[in-house]
Amino acid sequence: MTASTPSTASATASRAPGSSDSPHSPASRADRIGDAALDLLVERGMRGLTHRAVDERAGLPQGSTSNHARTRQALLETAVRRQVQLEARVLAPEELPGARTGPTTDGEVEATTGADAGAEVTTGAGAKATTGADAGAEVTTGADAGAEVTTGAGAEATASADAGASADQADPRLRTAALADVLSLALHRYLTDHRALLVSRYELALEATRRPELRTFFDAAGSAFRDPLVAMTTAAGSPEPERHALSLVAWCEGLMFSCAAGSFHAAVPSRAELRTGFEELLRGMLGSR
Repeated sequence: MTASTPSTASATASRAPGSSDSPHSPASRADRIGDAALDLLVERGMRGLTHRAVDERAGLPQGSTSNHARTRQALLETAVRRQVQLEARVLAPEELPGARTGPTTDGEVEATTGADAGAEVTTGAGAKATTGADAGAEVTTGADAGAEVTTGAGAEATASADAGASADQADPRLRTAALADVLSLALHRYLTDHRALLVSRYELALEATRRPELRTFFDAAGSAFRDPLVAMTTAAGSPEPERHALSLVAWCEGLMFSCAAGSFHAAVPSRAELRTGFEELLRGMLGSR
């Protein structure tokens, strides 16, 4: 494992390359409010998240946040929405084939996750597993006057085979290696460069356990990352993709918590170590050797 100093940077600084908050952007104010809300969660916890504090942190006139999100529930939804947008960019590193980043129009983001949104995981004999955090599913929220955020979530995630080879005909060792490589790249990027996002994520997740209305919203946003993973395990030949996706999520969640707030907070696994871990887990699931 490589030593890593726990991040003290704000959630705003955790924004992935390619994001833009130009003053001329229609979504600029919403993004600034969301970024400020995440910053406050990282630095002060849930008690520090107030409409007035967001105004001050975002450098906006007093009352701006209240006009954007009138209730605390609406403010929390704004924070969750921004969290999902930023995580989607982080989990689709530019190094991935076909990965796209950056906002589009007001309230709409082409969010990509893991190995998704056109990113192709090439398995044996040319079979391709295409997953979509950008596959077109929409998460519609009520906090922004009906604005829609396209987080993608793989509602239309597809697995396609080319050159006449199907995924189940491909060498299972190659399928496992390709999927492990994609997942390790995305997770390593998150753990090393965007650890503040983990802290804000856990703050929001804990608050969702106390607010049923936020729980519903939080879970809907989370499908942006679960659904593509189910599609990826299906394409990799899993006989039980839902259960295997849950195991992968649980493994990742445990590792992220350990690195953000647990016993491994001072050291992050290398990408090679993460790849080995994913390969071991996937081999046990898929039966490949």
